[in-house]
Formats: sequence, C-alpha cells, structure tokens
Amino acid sequence: MARKRHPILRNALLVLGLFLIALTPIVGPIPGPGGIVVFGAGLVLVLQNAGWARKLFARGKRRWPRAGHYCDLALRRPSFRRRQARDKEQRAAATAAFGATPR
Repeated sequence: MARKRHPILRNALLVLGLFLIALTPIVGPIPGPGGIVVFGAGLVLVLQNAGWARKLFARGKRRWPRAGHYCDLALRRPSFRRRQARDKEQRAAATAAFGATPR
C-alpha cells in the first residue's frame, strides 16, 4: 500500500501540476513536442494529488472510451495494465471454452 503524502507536499504538487497545465499554451508553439510533455507531466501530478481530478478523469474516460484508452497508454497507469492483463485472460479463457474468439 502506498504511503500517504503530507498535505502540504500534496497541495504543492497539485499547484505545480496546475501550473504546468496552464503553461502548456505558452510552451506549445516551441518546436518539438514540448507542450505535450508539459501537459502530460501536469496531468500526472494533478491526477496523483486530487481526488476530484481522478473522478473527473474517470467520468471523461467513460464518456470517451477511445480517448481514455490513449490517455491510459500515454500515462502508463497501473490500473490500465491490470485491466489489459485481465481482459487478455478473459479472452484466452473464452477461446479455450468455446474454441473461437469472442466478438
């Protein structure tokens, strides 16, 4: 089980994440993928340190599953890897039980 962060550190990381997200339009015009990296780093910090952001992120993933899939891939979320492994096991079990791939 992960250790809880001190509230001051958690709030400081949340503010830093929000600052990085706000900085994205300024860094975006610079050549290269800088804006994407800055936004991703800010999003990670916000999602790790704010419950309201996690709920909002989950709601957005339910509404736009394809975008949520790519966000999980990009953020390398552990829950995404667990879901992928579980789905792979279920497909293998269905294939073994019925002899065909489920659709």
